[in-house]
Parts: sequence; structure tokens; C-alpha cells
Amino acid sequence: MKPQKEKAIKNILITQPRPESDKSPYYELARKYNVELSFQPFIRIEGVPAKDFRKQKIDITAYSAVIFTSRNAIDHFFRTCEEMRIAVSQETKYFCITEAVALYLQKFILYRKRKVFYGADGTNKSLFDVVNKHKSNEKFLYPCTENLDNEITGWLRNHNCEFATPILYKTVSNDVKDLITTGEFDIICFFTPSGVKSLLENLPKYKQNGTYIGAFGANTFKAVEEAGLKLQIKAPDPQAPSMVSALDKFLAQISK
Repeated sequence: MKPQKEKAIKNILITQPRPESDKSPYYELARKYNVELSFQPFIRIEGVPAKDFRKQKIDITAYSAVIFTSRNAIDHFFRTCEEMRIAVSQETKYFCITEAVALYLQKFILYRKRKVFYGADGTNKSLFDVVNKHKSNEKFLYPCTENLDNEITGWLRNHNCEFATPILYKTVSNDVKDLITTGEFDIICFFTPSGVKSLLENLPKYKQNGTYIGAFGANTFKAVEEAGLKLQIKAPDPQAPSMVSALDKFLAQISK
């Protein structure tokens, strides 16, 4: 969608933590377009303690494959295994929503491509394509929050997959009322459906009023649209694999 040329962009809110490196492409973007960037996570992740996980009565060792849709899921899966002294089999297969999520597994396992698979474009459909090739021989774990993706569980159920959805972490909304009500942001970028939910929990009567909304990932696109907001900046797409590149493309159009 071509943005309105008359609106100059000065302030952009990124609903994630501030990058640790000064060399982050976000800072290069800010210099290139002379815009102010603010970083504020709208959510925080809290792990489910092992004692609470045990109440779910899911035996991790009984499953031969794991589906990961985020780095948080990976962190808390291996944290839970460590807390419960569970040795994850070297034969376990891992199915990841993106290559970036797949590569994050290197933090915990010896990365072998024949055991790690990922979707081609970050969509649920591309994830299903790779799962579909292995579904008859595997039992799947889909570690998630309490706000699990029903499209993924629906697909697994409809394709007669044996699976379980251990809840290993929960998403808690941060208090961002003052930030949104006092800050004049021309663009707000979301990265998870939970971030969109946090906005509405903080400000149930939030009105977009000309603010451009950016979103990363198909599930976040859906959450933005279901919240009644207009979505102008999407990533990933073939021309913009990251949020930074999507913003770059959008700002370039505006500055013409």
C-alpha cells in the first residue's frame, strides 16, 4: 500500500527491547531517514516452573519431534528439560517457523540439518509443508504459551498427527499506558500477537488516528487486523525479510 506523502515520519516505536549493539541496523535506519526510534517491549515472558509443568502430565521423552515458532519457546523448552533433568534424545527432530528460529537451536544442540527443518517464508503454511513430509512417523510437541496458535493445533489435529501442547511459559502485558498516551508516534511496530493484545489491554479504546502500524509475521498481521487496526507495513515479504528492511522500504516511499 502506498503511504500518504504528506505525512512526515519523525518518531517510530519498536515494541521490542533496545538492541544491545550500537551497530544495529535500526540505528542505521534512524540516521538514514533522520527519525527518532523508541524501544519498549509491550510484553514480558515468564517461565512456567517445573512443579507447575508436572501438573500437565506430559512426558517430554515420549515425543520424537518438537515444533518451535519462537526463540522463547526454545529457551523455555530446554530450561524445563534442564530443571526436570530430562535428557533430550539426539534423534529428536525440530520443525521451526523460520530459519532464524532454527539457527537459534545451535545454542542448545549440535545443529544437524537432517534433524532441523524450517519453513521457507515464515508462514504457517510453509511450516506445515515441512511437517507434512514427516508427520506419519513422528509424535509432536508444540511448546507454547497459554495463547497458543490454534491454526497450528488445528492443522495437526486435521492431519491426524499425535501431538501435545505443553505450556512452558506465559506472556504478561507490560504497563505502557503512559508511553502511548504521551508519546506521539508516527509508526508502531509489533512482532507478536501478544504485543497487539497488550496495546488493547492497556488502552481498550485505542484509536489509530493516522498512526502507521507495522507487523512481523502472519499471526501478528492477523492480530492487528482483528483488533480493527489498519496494517500498512508487513514483514517478512520477498522484498523485505526483516522489520528494518520493511521500514526502509516504507520510509523511502514517503520521502519521495
